[in-house]
Amino acid sequence: MATAPADPASLYRSRLGERKAEARALDAQADRLGMGRLVTFLSGLALGWVVAGPGWLAAWWMAVPTAVFVGLVVAHDRVLLARDRVRRAVAWYERGLARIDDSWPGQGPGGDRFADPDHLYAQDLDLFGDGSLFQLLCTAQTRGGEQMLADWLSDPAEVAEVRRRQEAAIELRPRIELREQLSTVGAEARTAIDPPALEAWAVASPVVSGVWPRLLAVTMSLLVVAAIFAWNEGASGWVPVVALLALGVFAKRWAETTTQVMTGASAPAAELTVLGEVSAVVRAERYDTGSLQALAQGLDTGDGDVREAAGRLRRLVELHDWQRNMLFAPLAGLLCWQLHLAFAVEAWRARHGAQVGGWLRRIGEMEALAALGTYAFEHPDDPFPEVVEVEGVPRYEATALAHPLLPVATAVANDVRLGVEPRVLIVSGSNMSGKTTFLRSIGVSVVMALMGAPVRARQLCLSPLAIGATLRIEDSLQAGRSRFYTEVLRLGQVVESARSRPTLFLFDELFHGTNSHDRTEGARGLLDSLLRLAAIGLVTTHDLALSEIGDQLAPAASNVHFDDLLVDREMRFDYRLKPGPVTHSNALAIMRAVGLDIPVAESPDPEA
Repeated sequence: MATAPADPASLYRSRLGERKAEARALDAQADRLGMGRLVTFLSGLALGWVVAGPGWLAAWWMAVPTAVFVGLVVAHDRVLLARDRVRRAVAWYERGLARIDDSWPGQGPGGDRFADPDHLYAQDLDLFGDGSLFQLLCTAQTRGGEQMLADWLSDPAEVAEVRRRQEAAIELRPRIELREQLSTVGAEARTAIDPPALEAWAVASPVVSGVWPRLLAVTMSLLVVAAIFAWNEGASGWVPVVALLALGVFAKRWAETTTQVMTGASAPAAELTVLGEVSAVVRAERYDTGSLQALAQGLDTGDGDVREAAGRLRRLVELHDWQRNMLFAPLAGLLCWQLHLAFAVEAWRARHGAQVGGWLRRIGEMEALAALGTYAFEHPDDPFPEVVEVEGVPRYEATALAHPLLPVATAVANDVRLGVEPRVLIVSGSNMSGKTTFLRSIGVSVVMALMGAPVRARQLCLSPLAIGATLRIEDSLQAGRSRFYTEVLRLGQVVESARSRPTLFLFDELFHGTNSHDRTEGARGLLDSLLRLAAIGLVTTHDLALSEIGDQLAPAASNVHFDDLLVDREMRFDYRLKPGPVTHSNALAIMRAVGLDIPVAESPDPEA
């Protein structure tokens, strides 16, 4: 099994230095070619004056600067394209180093367009947005790759699929050259390809169809040619005129629909050309993993790969552009050029149109797998979790679990175990002591594990789990819903989820918007219902009365807590999970620490 290097940052810095040196060399070469173009152009102007003015030289001398200028333009364009690709590689390595040293937030796409406020955990676990898990993981360059990664974050996979993705990510982990090529070629696809529009064009109903129009076009073109020859041999001049008029009427009949076909094919041809370049990078590699082999083979069209198929469509569009040439336009009209090309485009769609969606999805899946491999490469201490099938009560056991969105240097790791005993942890603790972050660490680890990614822990073993969370419940002015009502609706969805599949629930400050009695009774009833279903989870609370539920439901439930210490009016936290309920509150201490005038209650006199 392939392993990641001990120091990915050193390798990134080395390659970054190489790419920057290449970029500087290409900059210098581009400057030289640009200067050469300018000198050649000015020389051509001077030579043109000599030819046209005094006439000291023959006109054919103009061919020399013209040929040199054209050659320099072609060479300059190639150097600029190579320089742009190297610059994208530089940016890719810089982002990789930022992810390694935890300075990545705000860099790269946040996936805001994938955020769904009604999702059972996406907003609670910071899956999308600035500083999100998506932003940390996403190295995809195409919109299809971003969509695939977002789908994996939002929808846990089955055990077999998780293992398939893990296997592929492990193989891709050391393939830094492949991942660099995907990033540099795919960057062109981000702006060039609109997947929904491209797929819609590919599978749309044909605009022109039938055999007789093509046969009639060929027949009429031959008749016009024959009429012209007949006129040349002495026939009446009306013969070619009538033939040309008939051909004109026929061409006008099809002009609108054929123009629609060829105009509509222009953008897809360009998009598919870029997709073909990405496909070529994928197919150029040899893979050991069956899933990667299948992805690469899926980019074979049956008569070539995606790049070859895209090339055929691009050539049809280029041939159509020929008729804009003043010299070729009359011949194009005579040959019904646009009609034949329109039918060729429709034939291309009939052959490959249904495959385009599959090409997009396979490229997207390869990018998503490469993103998992990249994370594994850049975080060699994060292991791939063990995902197991279990009967009955689901399982979650983590050692040294931390949150991947926190800097490694400051994140505090904790052990946690959920299963038959205990199934529920009541997490009490003072303000800012780490309760909510602890729940998010567990939730994010499940998301990453069930999408096939490594996790921020020393070890993790879990069974398949759906997730339901109330960590970031807010009221809705537009919907006319209070925070309490919104929370109740979410809790109902979590219970419904637990009725149909094993579920992990993460509840922060249950029923915060109601009184202590109703909160306690509601929490007890809710947890009792979830314990009768296939559910495990955690509940945080400031209310010490809720910690009594842990004792009442033992051994299915257990109390744990986070502690704090006030030193010189400064709150200090160790963020370590400890057994049992918390025994004090720090709310008044925090108020005093920030300068609020909160009186200190005197201890009652025992002799009074």
